[in-house]
Amino acid sequence: MAINYEDTLVVKTAWYYYIENMTQQKISEKLGISRMRVIKLLEKARQEGVIQFRIQQDNTQRMQLEGQLAKMWGLKDVFVVPTPPEEDNINETIAQATAMYLSDRISENCFINMGYGDTPSRILNHLATMSKFPVSIVSLTGGVSYYLPNTQSNIFNAKLYLLPAPLLVSSKEMVTAMMQEPSIIEIFRMVSLASITLVGIGGIGEDATILKNGILSKNDFLYLSMQGAVGDVLSHFIDKDGNLVHTNVEERLLSTPLDTLKKLDNVIGVAAGPSKVNAIRAALRGKYLDILITDEDTARQLIKPVDL
Repeated sequence: MAINYEDTLVVKTAWYYYIENMTQQKISEKLGISRMRVIKLLEKARQEGVIQFRIQQDNTQRMQLEGQLAKMWGLKDVFVVPTPPEEDNINETIAQATAMYLSDRISENCFINMGYGDTPSRILNHLATMSKFPVSIVSLTGGVSYYLPNTQSNIFNAKLYLLPAPLLVSSKEMVTAMMQEPSIIEIFRMVSLASITLVGIGGIGEDATILKNGILSKNDFLYLSMQGAVGDVLSHFIDKDGNLVHTNVEERLLSTPLDTLKKLDNVIGVAAGPSKVNAIRAALRGKYLDILITDEDTARQLIKPVDL
C-alpha cells in the first residue's frame, strides 16, 4: 500500500506542477505535505520518467509532423505546437509560440516585415514585451492601427515603420495616387531589407479578422467565395491553388504584392484552426511560405491527400 500511495503522490505532484502550473507551495498545501517533500517527489518523477515519457512521446509525434510537412510542401522549417483544449485560444497559442520562435532568431539590428491580421498583431504584442532589445517592424500593408501594440505591451520596445495609409481605399485610382507618395515608397523600399517576414493566413469564414474589423462585408466575402477564393495572404485573396483572385477588392488594396512576397527570404506563415486549413493549403501550393507555424490538428489535416 505504501508503494502505491507513493506512486500516486508522484503522479499527482508532477501533474499539478507541470500541467496545472501550480507552485510548489500550493502543491504542498493541497496535498498536505511539506514543500521539501514536493521537491523530492518532482525529482523522483523526473528520474523515473513519470513526466518525461509522455512529453517525449508528444514531442516525437510533433517532430514527425514537422518533418512530413516540410518534405511535402518544400519548406525550410516547420514548428508545430500542441493544439489547445479550447479552440478560441488557438490564435493566442500560435502567437506566443511564434514570438518565442522569433526571439531566438532575431538580432538587435534586424528588421521584421509583418502582415495584417489578428495573430500577427498578437505576436507583435508578445514580441514587444519579451524582446531584450527594440524590435524593428515594417508593415506590409496599410492600416496603421492594426500594427500598434496594445496598452499592456511595452510599446517602447518596438520600432514601427508603418505604411501611412488605409488597408482598403475607395478606388484603384486612389491606390495609384497613394503609391506615388514618398512616405509610402520609402516603407515599401524597407521591405526588401528585412531578414524575416511574418504573415498571417486568413480564412473565408465568419471569424475572419478582415470581416470582424469591418473592412469587408459578408456580401464581399460571398462574392469572393463565388470567385473561388478560399482565404487570403496580406489581404490578397487566393484560390485553392494559391492563385490571386482578381476582384474589385484587389484593385483597392494597399498591400505588398504576392509576387514581391515570393521573392523575400524567410517568409513565416502563422495560422491554425479548422477554418484556416484550406487557406493554409492554398498558400503552400502558391509557394508563398518558407516556414510554417501551426498546431498539431491543423498539421495533420495539411498532410492528408486532397482531391484537387
